[in-house]
Amino acid sequence: MTEWLRNIRAIVFDVGETLVDETRLWTDQAEHAGVTPLSFFAMLGALIERGEDHRLIWTEFSAQAPRESPRIGPADLYSDAIACIETARSTEKIVGIAGNQPAGLDSSLSSLGFDVDFIASSNDWGAQKPSKEFFARVISAASVSAEEILYVGDRLDNDIVPASSVGMRTAFLIRGPWAHIHRHRPETELADVKLDSLEQLREMLLAAAIRPTAESDSEDGD
Repeated sequence: MTEWLRNIRAIVFDVGETLVDETRLWTDQAEHAGVTPLSFFAMLGALIERGEDHRLIWTEFSAQAPRESPRIGPADLYSDAIACIETARSTEKIVGIAGNQPAGLDSSLSSLGFDVDFIASSNDWGAQKPSKEFFARVISAASVSAEEILYVGDRLDNDIVPASSVGMRTAFLIRGPWAHIHRHRPETELADVKLDSLEQLREMLLAAAIRPTAESDSEDGD
């Protein structure tokens, strides 16, 4: 399972439902729309299932989208997010964060304790997932070849399919509404690995880092 990770030199993480639990953020959006969270989440799920842009939710509820994006706080982070990134850095990987996010993502995530080599948003780059331009920017920011990058995300349409199409390795993280709706689709087979948590990835990184040493010791013993 971890053999291919030895050739990975950079790991790039999506943001929403990968590092950030968006439950509170979406609940606040429901309040802004003037509907219950249950109704809001049901409509979000329907849009995801139909493959439509989730931003159409405001049209569906005849409401105005908020002028400002919600702020991410410490309580919004998944408990395994920072530990996974710290482990990736400890195994000498280049680590980045890049997603479809508004301006200010770098300062926001840096203030929450993410120590990475680069943080970039679609707003910063002027390119959104799933465009090839966005993933070309990821490759450029990581400064390694595409096949040496592992892109970690929770969506098939925005993460796994387009990242795979440019030659990256991919990890499909099955959490959040998109992942649970997408996980039975055939495109999941494009992912190099399916994860239930970032803790699982962290353990894989540790195993991949330890195993060569163990094999070397065994050869010395021979």
